Parts: sequence; C-alpha cells; structure tokens
Amino acid sequence: MNKIDEIYTEFPYYGSPKITEAINRQGITVNHKAIERLMREMGIMAIFPKKNTSKANPLNIKYPYMLKGLTILRPNHVWSADITYVRAHGIWFYLVAILDWYSRYVLSWKLSPRMTVDFCIDALTDALAISKPDIHNSDQGSQFTSEDYTSVLLGKEIKISMDGRGRCFDNIFVERLWRSVKYEEVYLHDYQNYGEAKESLTKYFDTYNNRRLHQSLDYRTPAEVYFQK
Repeated sequence: MNKIDEIYTEFPYYGSPKITEAINRQGITVNHKAIERLMREMGIMAIFPKKNTSKANPLNIKYPYMLKGLTILRPNHVWSADITYVRAHGIWFYLVAILDWYSRYVLSWKLSPRMTVDFCIDALTDALAISKPDIHNSDQGSQFTSEDYTSVLLGKEIKISMDGRGRCFDNIFVERLWRSVKYEEVYLHDYQNYGEAKESLTKYFDTYNNRRLHQSLDYRTPAEVYFQK
C-alpha cells in the first residue's frame, strides 16, 4: 500500500496494470489482482473516464458537477472537500481537507483512524465557522453524499457540486494539495502513531497556509490571498 500510494501520487493516471508493473520493476513480485484489491481498499482509481468502476449508493443523492467553464475570481466562490490516506508506522489514517479554490487556502482539515462521515462533518463545521462558499464541490464518496453531510450544506443554502465518477481533474486543486502534502510532509516522516502524525500535519498546514509561497498566486501565501492582505 505504501508503494501504491507513492506511485499513484506521482502518476495519478496509472491504473492497476501499470502500478503492478511499476512495483514489479522495484523487485517486489505481486500480481494485478492483489493491486486491484488494495486500490479498492484505499479508494483510489486512475483519474480518467472508466465504465462501471463502482455502483452508486441508491440511498444517497448525487448532485451534478457545476464547475465546468466556471471562472472563479474571489475567495469563497468554490470550496472543495476530499479525503486521502496518510501512512504511519504500519498503519494508515484518513485525512480530509476543505480547500478554497481561488486562494488554495486550507480552511480546515481533520485526521481520523476510521473512514466515517463524522470527521468530515467536523472539518466542514470548522470551515463554516470562518465563512461559507457559494458552491461546495466533492467527489461522490459516501461521506460527502450522506444526508448528514449534505444537510449541513443545504441548511446554509450552499450549492452542492459533485465530480463525475472517474472524471479527470474535476477536483484538480485538491489533487495538487495532496501531492504537496505527500511529497513535502508525509513521505519525509515515519509517523509512529496518530498523535505524532497529527502534530506534524498541524505544523505543515500552518506553514502551507501562512508561509509557503505559491507561484500560481504570484508568490503570495494562501492566507494572504484568502484574507485579501
């Protein structure tokens, strides 16, 4: 799973056959069925259109993608939410983040040992304590399509947008955030436990928001752009 995570982060368009070959090239013998099983367990797939990759939960409402052709010119126009894996010493945790598209500012994040909707709602609640967006975008994962999560958005009169299943780059800014988190933080450390991972990620996101210069933001920080400093 560590190798899958590293390869997928570098080549998010790789499916299980190419990931299997890349791992075999590193001297680890594994077949593609094992890789497919682990990728399903990790909830990842190659980011290009695929047919029947999974069945939607009929009990959860899916919302259309609203961002195609949309010009985003200010903070709080669009927020995105997404979940990724964070590896520790022999264990894995789940990391959710709420990101402002315009500024790349991470409004909130939560780390959890379990993939539940609760920690996603906690992250959303923290973000909404700062402000609220016109549009909230996410994938069609069960956490974000659950009534508990969407009811928070609807209660704030926030429009809900969801990526098409297997669509490439619908949530591109969050994908870029995860690449930064993995390469600049996670892969540089060997977290021993949940507390160590959370403490280190707290420092990283503070640096990311307040001190890390972004070329795409004219060498300003996300906080400077988000708060219009």
